[in-house]
Amino acid sequence: MTVNNSQKAYLVLADGTSFEGKAIGKIGTTTGEIAFNTGMTGYQEVFTDPSYFGQILVMTMDHIGNYGAMNADQESESIKIAGLVCKNYSPMHSRSMADSSLNDYFIEHGFTGISDVDTREIVKHIRDKGAMNAIISSEILDVDELIKRVKEVPSMEGLELSSKVWTSNPYEVNETGTKRVALLDLGSKENIIQCLADRGCHIKVFPGNTSYNEMKSWNPDGYMISNGPGDPAAMPYAVKTVQDILEDNQKMFGICLGSQVLAQAVGMKTYKLKKGHRGQNHPVQNLLTGKSEITSQNHGFAIDPETNPGTAKITHINLNDNTVEGIRVKDKDAFAVQYHPEASPGPHDSRYLFDDFVSMMS
Repeated sequence: MTVNNSQKAYLVLADGTSFEGKAIGKIGTTTGEIAFNTGMTGYQEVFTDPSYFGQILVMTMDHIGNYGAMNADQESESIKIAGLVCKNYSPMHSRSMADSSLNDYFIEHGFTGISDVDTREIVKHIRDKGAMNAIISSEILDVDELIKRVKEVPSMEGLELSSKVWTSNPYEVNETGTKRVALLDLGSKENIIQCLADRGCHIKVFPGNTSYNEMKSWNPDGYMISNGPGDPAAMPYAVKTVQDILEDNQKMFGICLGSQVLAQAVGMKTYKLKKGHRGQNHPVQNLLTGKSEITSQNHGFAIDPETNPGTAKITHINLNDNTVEGIRVKDKDAFAVQYHPEASPGPHDSRYLFDDFVSMMS
């Protein structure tokens, strides 16, 4: 069922390709780098994932909105994607426990999107041409003007975005926990914090520009380096903090952006993927055990294994394209994975990594 809205909208890509559809959410204009997610459920968790900040997201699932929106499903306090592109958009929902329809949720958050477009064609275009900037508008209906405006959008490469989504002030979670974890918030998902709390950890979340000495003064047993948005190469402040943690031989676990920051801290470099990895069905092999796991992923950058000066051991690889999915620092209690073991949404195959981290602290 499509939304009952006759307002026309356009999606225009940086290479001039345009798509006409219908407006969803707030009438307006939004810009960002276009990406696609192949997940079949969990759209609200995806929309509120801080790692998606600054991106227009194409959802490949046919129906979006059919189970509404619920506050408990949020991975942060607000929508983080810049815009939504979908095929069939439902203003009605069938889940009785939902707090509202997705359309009301979008209006409440002042969010703009487009529906009734051929998402298969858009995804094929991105796969062939690579990630690029895009613009959605339901108020500017001149395609030539939109082409002009999308060319003014800054490239994701070289863009620092974590500072736009991390917490303003430190806060604590599960204060009765027995293991103290200092979490460096580069754009952390709520379920990362929950997975630590479920394992008896007392977590203190620090803004992403917090120094090691400030976190150390809380006397943690270990350090978590979170996920987040933007180009990891534009974050020297976080790299310096992680280097200080390593030099003091502290225990550390990094996720997604945290993995890329850890890699830079030991001398490796990152690069931008052509189209990124986003979805809930990416196969990864654990090279330490030989076992494979199905993972939830959301990243547009990756670690370059050719730049490894011998300081890190590659522990996980993506079975689709052999990109690096996990590293462990040699002679240190520090490891990280490129994917999302907290998997909200997604499979729970990789949650053993939180158990490994807690065991390391013990």
